Amino acid sequence: MNTIFTRRSVRQFKDTIVEAEKVTQILKAAMQAPSAMNQQPWEFIVVTGRKNLDALQPFGQYTTPLSTATVAIVIVCPKDKLKVPGKWEQDLGAATQNLMLEACDLGLGSVWLGVTPDEPKVDFIQKLYNLPSEKVPYSVVALGYPAKENANVFVDRFDENKITYVK
Repeated sequence: MNTIFTRRSVRQFKDTIVEAEKVTQILKAAMQAPSAMNQQPWEFIVVTGRKNLDALQPFGQYTTPLSTATVAIVIVCPKDKLKVPGKWEQDLGAATQNLMLEACDLGLGSVWLGVTPDEPKVDFIQKLYNLPSEKVPYSVVALGYPAKENANVFVDRFDENKITYVK
């Protein structure tokens, strides 16, 4: 629960390379996400290197975290392999969340940069990575070691007014 309570969107990163073992662990966590009928509709593009991260950054308006991130992970849906076509966005949302929680647990910072359903963003990433039309980018997560010491800290968001109990 500590990781759930302390994970925050981190937008500034140190110039420290994230270890390959941590990237693998993050991807393993993403692939443990629940999915409709266990379809596991995800593929991942791991982007490293300043030149490659800079090439990805123009995909959207709020992508400045990529300018200091040392890793980005693009979460992609292979739509031609879906068992339950109407649930892939929920499935990839769960995978993205798992990825970010594991990053926090490993001492890293992350921020979710949305792609789908914004067609210009989808098109940009498909062209950048030469993806066929059935491979749809869902999200990009910028990762790295947080620039600020206590970037992942608890902020109490509990709000009793947002709960309705049915008795």
